Amino acid sequence: MLVSPRIRVGIRACLFGAIRFTAVLALLFAAGCASFDPRPGRGAGFMERTQTQTRSDVTVTVAVPSAEEAAAVFGVPLKRRGIQPVWVRIENSDDAEYLFLPAYMDPDYFSPQEVAWMYRSGFSSRAERDMQVYLDEQAIHLSIPAGEVREGFVLTNQDYGVKHVSVVLYHPGHTKIFEFVVEVPGIQADYKQVDFDKAVPEQSRHEVDLDGLRRAIEAYPCCVLGPDGVTPGDPLNIVIVGPGHGNSFHPFVRRGWDPAETVTGSTVVSTIWSSLFGSEYRTSPVSALFLDGRKQDIALQKARGSVDERNHLRLWLTPLTFEGRDVWIGQISRDIGVRLSSKTITTHKIDPDVDETRDYLLQDLLLSGSLAGVGYVKGVGAATPEDPRFNYTLDPYFTDGLRLVLFVSEDYASPDNLQVIWDRQSEL
Repeated sequence: MLVSPRIRVGIRACLFGAIRFTAVLALLFAAGCASFDPRPGRGAGFMERTQTQTRSDVTVTVAVPSAEEAAAVFGVPLKRRGIQPVWVRIENSDDAEYLFLPAYMDPDYFSPQEVAWMYRSGFSSRAERDMQVYLDEQAIHLSIPAGEVREGFVLTNQDYGVKHVSVVLYHPGHTKIFEFVVEVPGIQADYKQVDFDKAVPEQSRHEVDLDGLRRAIEAYPCCVLGPDGVTPGDPLNIVIVGPGHGNSFHPFVRRGWDPAETVTGSTVVSTIWSSLFGSEYRTSPVSALFLDGRKQDIALQKARGSVDERNHLRLWLTPLTFEGRDVWIGQISRDIGVRLSSKTITTHKIDPDVDETRDYLLQDLLLSGSLAGVGYVKGVGAATPEDPRFNYTLDPYFTDGLRLVLFVSEDYASPDNLQVIWDRQSEL
């Protein structure tokens, strides 16, 4: 029987379609049969980065896995969904039972079964069930009986560079709070490149009393300098007095401040992408400004949805110490948009009322529960809206001319007990 060419073409098309459909079904079937295969041993490196605190008879240890370690431990790429596990170990040698409150660590934390549902696609029914059981087993129990040890993970929202971890153990009349600032591998934080021993050698450091502190910080120049080392930039309008190189910044991390990354091709592209498309980039690089011949030691930022809108600050460690505590001087400003610049092609537009941003920092650290004292001193020099000054990229700004001095405490400091060291009104 002869078959016409048109029919043969139709048959071939049908056969090809059937083969393609069968192949697709086979691929789907193969994907549906994928097994769930977590490798906890390969992700155990985070155990070398644990931090431990003890309150009377209770000891808490925490650590945060990197994205790669978390993927190995849990068998799925948690970072893709913005999930960051925090490992917690609680040793209760007290005679009271405690209730662990993960909602204090992250009010929007994820449940194990929620995460299993998120990642169910591509797994067989049996593998999906294995995942549900495994994730439940990895979660820490909320009840911490007297004399026992509990450990496991809380599935929190992603943070970058550093993470504030609060472990609250509740018992009526015996509630205990443990607070940690934990390093999170995964970004190249700018401050990590700083050798503080070289930036401020030990032999140059000297203790000052309260009057000496005031005189010294008032003597600093009004402003940082731009990359040319000559042109004045933003005003030096904040001073932080706090414990240790790292501990001084615990309250910033508690309030959602993120470190800035170093400037690389990748981070520049990510910054441009965030600006163009309004995507989140919390650790965007901060441009270099200079004091005493060196760029900022630490840059922190609190971004909104895009890098175009953020509060950011730069800090320099000074040779001063006050009551054995580090003294930092710096500047804070608020980015409110992007504009063209004759010096840098494009630049962030800052809020010209730099005092508003300065005093925002006062509010933020007051709410952190870490602010023991505050004061205002001269040093910046006043500028009015009618006769403003200009930063390196020729953005105008105005100010009352004062520096805000913040005394940060390692322990909880009630806002009701805030000590006013130097009153603002008396300085105007």
